[in-house]
Amino acid sequence: MPLKNSLSTAKKTISSASQFSVAPMLDWTDRHCRVFHRQLTQHAWLYSEMVTTGAIIYGNNLERFLGHSEIDSPVVLQLGGSNPEELAQCAKLGEEWGYSEINLNVGCPSDRVQNNMIGACLMAHPKIVADAVSAMKAVVQSIPVTVKSRIGIDDQEDFATLVEFVSAIQEAGVDGVIIHARKAWLQGLSPKQNREVPPLRYDWVRQIKAHFPDLEIAVNGGIQTPEAGLSFLKEFSIDEQNLPAVDGVMLGRAVYEKPYLLTKVDALYYDDSSPVNNREAVLEAMYPYIENHLSQGGKLNHISRHMLGLFAGLPGGRMWRRYISENAFKAGAGIEVLQEAYQRVANEIQRMEEQNR
Repeated sequence: MPLKNSLSTAKKTISSASQFSVAPMLDWTDRHCRVFHRQLTQHAWLYSEMVTTGAIIYGNNLERFLGHSEIDSPVVLQLGGSNPEELAQCAKLGEEWGYSEINLNVGCPSDRVQNNMIGACLMAHPKIVADAVSAMKAVVQSIPVTVKSRIGIDDQEDFATLVEFVSAIQEAGVDGVIIHARKAWLQGLSPKQNREVPPLRYDWVRQIKAHFPDLEIAVNGGIQTPEAGLSFLKEFSIDEQNLPAVDGVMLGRAVYEKPYLLTKVDALYYDDSSPVNNREAVLEAMYPYIENHLSQGGKLNHISRHMLGLFAGLPGGRMWRRYISENAFKAGAGIEVLQEAYQRVANEIQRMEEQNR
């Protein structure tokens, strides 16, 4: 059932384009992933997977597509679509279901979404995106509407095209823009290659902030740690030109692969010096949620697949990952799988400590 919105109208102008957010990833940042990430950071903005308007309107299962935990706020519902009326309908539902923001995906380069006029192909149609933003803004009452984009697509080579795109959606009332600082090639590159091959142009993102100083702008793409992201929140000089700080930073796969990086976010970005849970405490905090999921007929690997990187970089981290991968999918698997996997990590850490004495 819908959750009561956790944001007050006083926070209407604050969006995920400000400070720190975790990027949406299709098939990964589901409700279970977000509950796990919330054990690691209290303040970072978390995103849903991209949900298409068709799934919400015609899927006949709002709980599946919009349901989320009370503890994951601030959480953004990312929509995929291009029909303004349908996007407005889904944005309104998202607000009713307690999401903290509505975000329109204009950056996904996959063939699957292109064929339905979803994702990065919309960068060639700024009026459609502007109409969609305007329609969503007209129906939501207390939460921001943002857009996540690339710096361009295919043969869009000039910065002026990006300026025209952002100008159109700013005039439509968008509250913030999160820009992946790479172009997207809609033909010839896979989605994975589109995250790696096109060169990063962070200077373009900063220049967009210079053109639109009153609009919240966040940067995404290629940033590996929360510490590295801090540099974007400061003015930067290049070629004798002072480029402004952007408002926010978004990390994606880096924190998914090494989720414990998120424990640095609250102190670095939100001046929150609260004690940080160690990895064992994070694991134990997940047990009640996992047991509740299992009691309702869910499977352990629905949740544990998001936790495989919890011990990344530590002795026994690979043992943790391997044991869970080999056992969590089995019928009847419960938290004892995680407990046994953790014991292997603890044993390996102890062994390494004794070896180094």
